[in-house]
Amino acid sequence: MATVSLSPNGLDRYVRAAPPDRLLVATMDGVAELRLAPSGWVVHERTLPGVHVSALLFDTARDEVYAGSHGAGIFLRHGAAAWSSVSEGLGSRNVFTLARNDRGTLYAGTEPAHLYRSIDRGALWEEVTALRRVPGVETWNFPAPPHVAHVKHVDFDPRTERTMYVAIEQGALLKSTDGGATFRELAFQDASYVLNKDVHRVVCNPQNPDELFLPGGDGISHSTDAGETWEHLTTSHMRVGYPDATFVAPDGALFTTGGGTSPDVWRRTGDAASTVARSRDGGRTWEDLALPHLRGNIEAATLVTWSDGYGFFAGTTDGEVFTSLDRGETWQQIATNLAPISKCIHHRNLQIGRGAA
Repeated sequence: MATVSLSPNGLDRYVRAAPPDRLLVATMDGVAELRLAPSGWVVHERTLPGVHVSALLFDTARDEVYAGSHGAGIFLRHGAAAWSSVSEGLGSRNVFTLARNDRGTLYAGTEPAHLYRSIDRGALWEEVTALRRVPGVETWNFPAPPHVAHVKHVDFDPRTERTMYVAIEQGALLKSTDGGATFRELAFQDASYVLNKDVHRVVCNPQNPDELFLPGGDGISHSTDAGETWEHLTTSHMRVGYPDATFVAPDGALFTTGGGTSPDVWRRTGDAASTVARSRDGGRTWEDLALPHLRGNIEAATLVTWSDGYGFFAGTTDGEVFTSLDRGETWQQIATNLAPISKCIHHRNLQIGRGAA
């Protein structure tokens, strides 16, 4: 089967020979597996009950899936076998993100903000200690309790796995050109920013890896020189005011997903007004795509490409999953009533806004 995963901070770009017919979804109550049947998408299986899964990474070559979780570490499943814990060496079981470079090395980012890697498929993790030696690490924080920063995202230059970018929420955008032996902070903010280096993720343009896009709490920034200089493309007043998952599609179109407003507003209104937006001019102008009004926030999105097309999956804090297999032109809801697909506290913020504790 053509399998891909959907999670807030896991692997979110896949290449397949054909459009996917199997989707693994990270939820606050384990992993839901959706399969495409003649009648449409159906929930085939639910596993890891009671575990808040934050990140999924599917390894096609080995038929293995890794699941990072809030509070329970990392799990591995091979084929249809049972899940097993693969957390040895982790200093924190609160795993926010999973990533893998082209050599197959796995990376896990945690709260507190530490970075770990494994060269043996998760059997043992070792800390990338240089991350904590960056000047200013003592200022990293997160606005909501427990006010502890986390590693939100890791990405790699497709030309060399030795060049990697690490997004700290909140606190810093870091770059290493020596495989994590050293890191330095990239300065991306100017006077138009309001928040404290609220970095959600960094996205390399596969066709031009020196071009980077940086979505965060203050909108989206753009660099054409591998992060040395930046321009602020959008602010929090854009239709996607709280952008997160962002993609450069094979045809050059830029897509971003997220809430119309920020989480502090959700706590008052209970409505994230989330959507997917597309730009055909490198982020200068944007169009809102044809999704229904979504009160839940889009917390997870995945880009899938195949020989003659590409498409997306998107999941919300209300447990909904949507797909577009025609380059974002039209969208179909393929799942409802799943457990929330949510980064840490965002589902709770929306529930508070709706009058639920």
